[in-house]
Amino acid sequence: MKKALFSIVLLAVFSLFSLATIAQGTIKGVVVDAETSEALIGASVVLDGTTTGTVTDINGAFSLSVNAGDQKINISYIGYTTQKLNVKVSNGQTNDLGQVKLGPDAVGINEVMVLASVAVARKTPVAVSAIEPQQIAEKLGTQEYPEILKSTPGVYATRQGGGFGDSRINIRGFSQRNVAVMINGVPVNDMENGWVYWSNWAGLSEVTRSMQVQRGLGASKLSTGSIGGTMNIITKTTDAEKGGSVYSGIGNDGFKKTSFSLSTGLTENGWAISLSGAHTTGDGWVDGTQFEGWSYFGSISKRWTNQMLTLTAFGAPQVHGQRSSTQTIESVQQPDHGLRYNPEWGYKDGQIYNLRTNFYHKPQMSLNHYLTISDKATLATSAYYSFGTGGGTGNYGSNQNAFFNYTKEGQIDFDRIVEENIANGNGGSTAIIRNSRNDHSWMGVISNLQYDLGENFELSAGIDIRHYKGKHYREVEDLLGGDFVLSTEDKNNPDKIARKGDKIGYWNDGIVGWQGVFGQLEYSKNELSAFFAASFNNQSTKRVDYFNYLDSDPEQESDWQHHQAFVVKGGANYNINENHNVFGNIGYFEKTPIFDAIFINYVNDVNEGAANEKTLSFELGYGFRTHNFQANVNAYYTNWKDKFFRRSFYDSQGNQYSANIQGVNALHTGLEGDFKWKPFSNLTITGMASLGDWIWQNDLVDVPIVNDNQEEVGRVDLFIADLKVGDAAQTTFALGADYELFDGFKVGANWNYYDNLYAEFDPLGRGTSEKTQPWKVPAYGLVDANFTYYFTIGQFDAVLYANIINVFDTEFISDADDGAGHDWQSAKVYYGIGRTWSTGLKINF
Repeated sequence: MKKALFSIVLLAVFSLFSLATIAQGTIKGVVVDAETSEALIGASVVLDGTTTGTVTDINGAFSLSVNAGDQKINISYIGYTTQKLNVKVSNGQTNDLGQVKLGPDAVGINEVMVLASVAVARKTPVAVSAIEPQQIAEKLGTQEYPEILKSTPGVYATRQGGGFGDSRINIRGFSQRNVAVMINGVPVNDMENGWVYWSNWAGLSEVTRSMQVQRGLGASKLSTGSIGGTMNIITKTTDAEKGGSVYSGIGNDGFKKTSFSLSTGLTENGWAISLSGAHTTGDGWVDGTQFEGWSYFGSISKRWTNQMLTLTAFGAPQVHGQRSSTQTIESVQQPDHGLRYNPEWGYKDGQIYNLRTNFYHKPQMSLNHYLTISDKATLATSAYYSFGTGGGTGNYGSNQNAFFNYTKEGQIDFDRIVEENIANGNGGSTAIIRNSRNDHSWMGVISNLQYDLGENFELSAGIDIRHYKGKHYREVEDLLGGDFVLSTEDKNNPDKIARKGDKIGYWNDGIVGWQGVFGQLEYSKNELSAFFAASFNNQSTKRVDYFNYLDSDPEQESDWQHHQAFVVKGGANYNINENHNVFGNIGYFEKTPIFDAIFINYVNDVNEGAANEKTLSFELGYGFRTHNFQANVNAYYTNWKDKFFRRSFYDSQGNQYSANIQGVNALHTGLEGDFKWKPFSNLTITGMASLGDWIWQNDLVDVPIVNDNQEEVGRVDLFIADLKVGDAAQTTFALGADYELFDGFKVGANWNYYDNLYAEFDPLGRGTSEKTQPWKVPAYGLVDANFTYYFTIGQFDAVLYANIINVFDTEFISDADDGAGHDWQSAKVYYGIGRTWSTGLKINF
């Protein structure tokens, strides 16, 4: 018996030993871009059907120990097609695959990136952060599109009033008027005022292939004068592989979303077509902000031996209720109000009815042509066109108090307004809903020639030509029971009886022409890369006013006003070794004045003193990379001069006055850092810190105040030197983790912290030398969570998404306007969005 037991134990020991010493071998190789042969850092190499794998190092190299025998490995990288390789592994031997080339997952994507000036890690000497479509799909949830960037250094994004698409973004303390937003290399900031209306681009999350935030100087060659940085968005082009997907999701407050995508892949004769679309509806977290949005995308490409032509079109028509008025903290905390309270809606005939509704559709179409002229020269050209139709509703009429004093349970009593307008009979409506329209057409051409000069030098040169016409007017939308409304603003018809669709209030056109040239010289050899770039543009503006001038008045159409600006910048990156690199850049910007700084007080009067805004900026940075860890640190200095403000106000008798404020300077300095660490194959940890110090630099004295006739009626002093720049958190931190619990199931959490957020303030309210800093909003931290499960349904790959935004339902103030007391009692604020959730299923085929 003992002998038999000993034999069993001995057999078990040998069995365990044999299992421990099972025959193994090694697979190694180097993963590179198929077209450029550049190493792909962090590419995933995984045994098929398992989570066993590794990632490529700084040189794109990998080494993976596997069992001997026939093995199948999947090599993938975001933005590239997956390579599936069958490998025969011998015991104790190393199977060297050499270079494994991954091609882009979209046709012509490398050519698009040329026009878009995409920054390259360890080569382009700028501070840059990248967001991939997988991050958007897994983490966006119910957030607005710009909020996916909130864990990026220097970025502050909020939803303002909380309406669909009403978000905004600041970079390094600069509003999005001073941040260039580019889609496939095409600028989309409004040509008149520089703003970006994200509701126009509500479908971008569906079609984004990659997004870079280039802080500060940026890699764009165009003469954009983007002081804060550049948001560089690359949309899908035509997918290189045949297939498609369908998605359906739900969320809080009636949120519903469905979408689809379909692609032919690249055919043998060089054609490829991709289509996608989405529909989104919901009631909104804020009261009275119900919304409905559609989005569509289409692209068709044809590739020849040495050239390619791609036609792309996308758009996102939408309509949504808005909350446009900030509230005092005391008002928000009233029992019948709360964080969701919105005073700008009510009921009409038993149905929800909004005072403020935004509606817009801005399709954009581009025709891109890429030509390989020779082995040294390539030419990329994009001709684009977009047209916008829509606007927003609001109040109009002689009885404005009706919308603010006639309340029922804290909301506008529209039924009472209707009754009073009907009772007024032949006197017409005294309170109506109007549309403020901002229709426009915009066309342009960007062309970029790249030429290899030899001796490690490359030259880029091109043109940037644009033409824009904006049509601005108000029109009658709803007479609220009456037959007409009296309108007195049109000098050609001062006693106008206006009915639905008639123009009222104002009617003018803004025309902007833009002619720019740019050039860049790049040097790259071994560890050193450097560039010098210069660009120049001429901005031409004209204003046509149909209400403030008689039709016979030659001043109805202004003369062309011309302003020129230029950008000069340069920088260098040096790779000390495979782990360390340093970079620096310096630049001088001039930015032409916005439309409203040229034509003042809403008439054709020209501000002869309109000056370019000027910026001197420089930056130093350091990067560290290993196969599982990467970190970046950078410091910046941005000196902004000759900023323009225009402020309008009314006296006690209702007379309007305004001040045009020029010559305001600000200094923005800061330190930023971020890291990404992958200690295990199934765990990724990310983090960032951003410490800014942004202050106004100078006082202004004796600023003239003028009336509607441009007659000076007084002067004011502005004491703002050393006051903090408001409207964005100057200190931010973030920490995140993504963990794969088991094969295909991932959980993620992100914490974001905001401090030193000062309320925005009006310089005209700073007429005393006894300076008090604007009110500082209480610091706050938010936690988001996401869950993702990748699995199969029969032969189809599927993904289940779930997100919780603001997990702990934290109450916080995201936006604030400073009050007379520079304290919380006098400030007016927007509270941020509370806890929201969403979940959805995507099936790929």
